[in-house]
Amino acid sequence: MELISPAEFAKSKIESVQEYTFLSARALANLFKRPIYTADMIQQADFIGFGSLSIVLSSCFFIGVALALNSATTLGRFGAQTLIGELVAIGVVRELGPLLAGLVVAGRNASGIASELGSMIVTEQIDAMRALGTDPMKKLVTPRVTSTVFMMFFLTIISDLVGLTGGLFIAKVLLRLDARQYWYNAWETLVFQDVFMGLLKPVLFGFIIATIGCFYGMNARGGTQGVGRATTQAVVAASVLILAMDLFLTRFLMAVLSFH
Repeated sequence: MELISPAEFAKSKIESVQEYTFLSARALANLFKRPIYTADMIQQADFIGFGSLSIVLSSCFFIGVALALNSATTLGRFGAQTLIGELVAIGVVRELGPLLAGLVVAGRNASGIASELGSMIVTEQIDAMRALGTDPMKKLVTPRVTSTVFMMFFLTIISDLVGLTGGLFIAKVLLRLDARQYWYNAWETLVFQDVFMGLLKPVLFGFIIATIGCFYGMNARGGTQGVGRATTQAVVAASVLILAMDLFLTRFLMAVLSFH
């Protein structure tokens, strides 16, 4: 690995942030320009949404089970195991459902997007696309960003339901609680702020996943090794940004929506 000065390192990182910002802005601006590649959006929605459905739902089911199992031990010390539905509902809908869905989709699709676009870069397919008069940003990036944002929203809704079902499994099988009481407590404890926070996060997470994957894919250099590096960097960067965004967005929304 070539050694560079701290100044050059900082300069390269600033340039990367600048390029990522331009790519994200162009991806959004292309939504309002023709032509609109509807078939590409549907294809990407199928790959990103339905392709990720099984792994997202299984992960959220087990996180709901784990949350209920650990909560039951603590609540049992105070004789409040009947409140397990409230705790699981708040934890899954507000935080764990969107976050886990975002991380799972980032691991699966940010790498897939980066490797696909990186392979097109190193084989000069994108240069050929430009030579034929097609805008690669509009043809390749915008459909992926739109589809990821759209499908993340609905994946999170389904994953929340499956996470709550995982909590019900523990409440019913191990704690012998009434299922109707569980769902009633879960429904009654959720307020507008919880649902709004839980549905805003996946939209931003989806945007991060798609734009990070496209950014590293479009900037892949150095043949197959460069594609491998871009794939790894995309997953790491998307996961870290999702965790950071979750922290700041939660703090911001708690202040704006006046959580008590």
